[in-house]
Amino acid sequence: SSERNAMDLASPEAVGRYAAERALSRLKGRKVPTCEVPVLFENTLAAGLLGSLVGALSGGALYRRATFLLDSIGTPVLADHLDVDEDPLQRGGKASAAFDDEGVRTRARRVVDGGVVQGYFLSSYSARKLGLKTTGHAGGSQNLSLSSRLTRPGDHLDEMLRKLGRGLFVTELMGQGVNGVTGDYSRGAAGYWVEGGRIVHPVHEVTIAGNLKDMLRGIVALGADRYVAGGKSVGSILIDRLKVAGS
Repeated sequence: SSERNAMDLASPEAVGRYAAERALSRLKGRKVPTCEVPVLFENTLAAGLLGSLVGALSGGALYRRATFLLDSIGTPVLADHLDVDEDPLQRGGKASAAFDDEGVRTRARRVVDGGVVQGYFLSSYSARKLGLKTTGHAGGSQNLSLSSRLTRPGDHLDEMLRKLGRGLFVTELMGQGVNGVTGDYSRGAAGYWVEGGRIVHPVHEVTIAGNLKDMLRGIVALGADRYVAGGKSVGSILIDRLKVAGS
């Protein structure tokens, strides 16, 4: 549990109960045959995908030409129903800041509109290296929110599993197999196998693989089960197809 106000923290009892329920639900996990299927990322993990997007659009990666999203202003990098907004002045936000680490004033903006990149994340130094102006991001992004024009209020986990149909629901990721230069993505995973929109059995010892360009463009649904991880607010993310390497 992480909050700006100690009164908002989850109780030790709630944290313990949650951990116990998660552990028990994973008993008797098994591998699945290697396949290509839709994959649903739990909301607690989805911020990692948004973080990969931020890293690829950050000044340090751009001026070093060490990103899979070079020269991406005005180009589509997400599915066309998705927007990314940033509000550094959000009251009580976990990453709220009136100024960045260099003292540059921050401002609310839309970073991605309808899947199309509108801006980068630049400090004064990286902006000068690129011949651009700082965006007030020395120290990173501030209160990012991924939203979808297709999301409905009832699109919580049960509905997202129904949309998944048959595939893998990922609740745990292992390793650091993300290449920010090429976009190649390969990580150990665990979670649940889903058939007919219902969880069938726990899954462990599998690897999910793809390329971030395809994954970000392949987001077909975003859940209303919003979760805030650090300065990123995201619901569960359904991707149309990934390679699942199992038995």
